[in-house]
Amino acid sequence: MPKTSKRTANTPSSPIRRLVPFAEAAKKKGTEVFHLNIGQPDIETPKIGVKALQEADLGVIAYSHSAGTASYRNKLVEFYSRYAIDINSEEMIVTNGGSEALLFAILACTDAGDEIIVPEPFYANYNGFAKSLDVNIVPITAHIETGFALPPIDAFEAKISAKTKAILICNPSNPTGYMYSVEELEQLKSIVQRHDLYLIADEVYRDFCYEGQQHTSILAIDGMEEYAVMIDSISKRYSACGARLGLVVSKNKAMMAEAMKLAQARLSPSTLAQILGEGLIDTPRSYFEEVTKEYDLRRKTVINRLQAMEGVVCPNPLGAFYTFVQFPVDNSDKFCQWLLEEFSHNGKTVMMAPGTGFYDTEGLGRQEARIAYVLNTNALNEAMDCLEAALKVYPGVVKKQTKAINV
Repeated sequence: MPKTSKRTANTPSSPIRRLVPFAEAAKKKGTEVFHLNIGQPDIETPKIGVKALQEADLGVIAYSHSAGTASYRNKLVEFYSRYAIDINSEEMIVTNGGSEALLFAILACTDAGDEIIVPEPFYANYNGFAKSLDVNIVPITAHIETGFALPPIDAFEAKISAKTKAILICNPSNPTGYMYSVEELEQLKSIVQRHDLYLIADEVYRDFCYEGQQHTSILAIDGMEEYAVMIDSISKRYSACGARLGLVVSKNKAMMAEAMKLAQARLSPSTLAQILGEGLIDTPRSYFEEVTKEYDLRRKTVINRLQAMEGVVCPNPLGAFYTFVQFPVDNSDKFCQWLLEEFSHNGKTVMMAPGTGFYDTEGLGRQEARIAYVLNTNALNEAMDCLEAALKVYPGVVKKQTKAINV
């Protein structure tokens, strides 16, 4: 029998979707499952984008330019100017989702055996993408006690080697909801300039900021022209995950020329998705104000409930729509599976993403889980009822817990 590749054998499974079979089995038994494991918004996609797609003249659905249609890229130039990001249409490549944008960035910035430094916990697929390309993730641990703030700069300095090619961050963070300050971004700027590294920033959650916080893009920071690579996507911004439309942006012409080779090899991004995406740019600002207000209500609902539970440690996330929680349990993988296999409260249970899959360091995340507050507040309150009841009967409850700073 032919053997499969070592690359895929070394690629970790998604912690976000690994428990799906157990959720399906629970549903077959008649248990209602609250899906807090995945960042799939339930917010309606703006009709203005859907209308643009419906009204498009589609006599032939043709390939677009490999970098994306000129009309969409030109419109994106105006869109990003709203965020103090000054780019032109030649400094971006439209991709089939943010995942492809990230793959292009990693491939264009690294060779097999190279290293990318990433603060952990991080979006689990960063590890999957890197390992499938034979690139090594070098983690630097952020801690729940500080709300998962940027680790000390000397920790980054200690990890830099001859193989280091980039630092990768998510801002605001998936999975923690932490948002990096301008001061923290300036610290990263000093490191990448000093060591001639790329700073790859996944900024797909830029529009979801709370408590008066404002997002700053790495492309808006002076002196980052040759170092910054931005990843973006319409998935979360417009609740259009299924459209699979992303973007990689950089002013580094050499890096973008290499990424263009990859774009040409896969021919083009989806023409239909680009029509949708171009239409979505005309979404009124009021849409984001209403959506952010709704997510903030959900955030407060979940955070207040979790912080009131005995033994639970939950920082106060200021961006995205996730929180990374420490539970008083022996093993979060077992706990999350137990919730689906053996537990129900009033015929209902909760699905979360176990924390171990968001770390590269062995042994970390064993008491943590990611919660996506993407359901309405009534559903979230019921889900929190389930969690509170579960912690009273779970056989692996432990007492001693860390206390987080409420940041």
